[in-house]
Amino acid sequence: MADVVVPTGQGDTVREQPLVKKWLWVLTTTNPPKGRLDPVSKWLWITRAGVLPMTLVAAGLAGLLAVYRGASVNWWWFALSAVGLVLAHMANNLMNDLFDLEVGTDTEDYPRNLYSPHPVISGALTKKRLATYALAVNALCLAVMITLTAARGWPILAFALGGFLLSAAYTAPPLRLKKRGLGEPTVLVVWGPLMVGGTYYAATGTIPGAVILASLPYAVLCTTVLMGKHIDKAAWDGPAGTRTLPVILGERVARNLTRGMFVTFFVLIAALVIADILSVFTLVVLISLPLLLRVWGVFGQPKPDTSPVPNPVWPLWFAPAAFLLTRRAGGLLLIGMIAGAIAGF
Repeated sequence: MADVVVPTGQGDTVREQPLVKKWLWVLTTTNPPKGRLDPVSKWLWITRAGVLPMTLVAAGLAGLLAVYRGASVNWWWFALSAVGLVLAHMANNLMNDLFDLEVGTDTEDYPRNLYSPHPVISGALTKKRLATYALAVNALCLAVMITLTAARGWPILAFALGGFLLSAAYTAPPLRLKKRGLGEPTVLVVWGPLMVGGTYYAATGTIPGAVILASLPYAVLCTTVLMGKHIDKAAWDGPAGTRTLPVILGERVARNLTRGMFVTFFVLIAALVIADILSVFTLVVLISLPLLLRVWGVFGQPKPDTSPVPNPVWPLWFAPAAFLLTRRAGGLLLIGMIAGAIAGF
């Protein structure tokens, strides 16, 4: 794809990057690319698509658990459920930006607008347009829910509505779970039993208790990312009265708790392998231990005043480290489940 040279209006020119490079930039940094903002880059940016892999791993885990357990899988319903999860995550990100802006949490000097420009505060969208996008994506989610409910029955409603209500209540009044130290447990429930369990049910029409247990290690890992993000934002959240778990516990305790959650992931994987709920091949997650040691060191010290390394999402410091480990260990978990599904043990 050829580069496009765009005049700057100041006597010089800026060479536009190829579109694929722009998309990759948004996906790796959650920031808009420099230069012309094409429609795909804009959508990836405003939906914060860089964090969607966490949801894709949850969906993949559900499908692989079904294969490993020898369940009868309807792959059409599995695929539709996975699409629904991604759409729901996008809708949640859009709603979070809308509700946090509405209640006055997101401002020009709040981290949300510093690590990645807020679509409304930056002037890229109007509040009305953001609400329209959120409504449209939620409408697609509703269509997916109705289709899967017709195919699989009322339990789909429990999974879908449970996820929607928790996601909306995360930032929306009157509950505003994030403000009451309940945002972190919400992520644990959503990325574990609701996402993995719901997708497994959509694919197979059953929901064994073992599947719920198998969803917990990855859910814990996803929760570390939010813990890291809320530790990063505690200096702003505390004075504003947003009592996230790190604000309630204090930075040092929150950092140590997150370290404990990292260890919990590996311990749970080992325990579930011993219980024959997960494949023995999932122990391949141990390959991520060297990265754990690096992330462990990051969480072992207070957040620096300035980033000592190039960091496109500053003032986030702990969250990117936790996300890196989550992405690495989550990917290895899927590889282990694929091997287990093929080998049958």
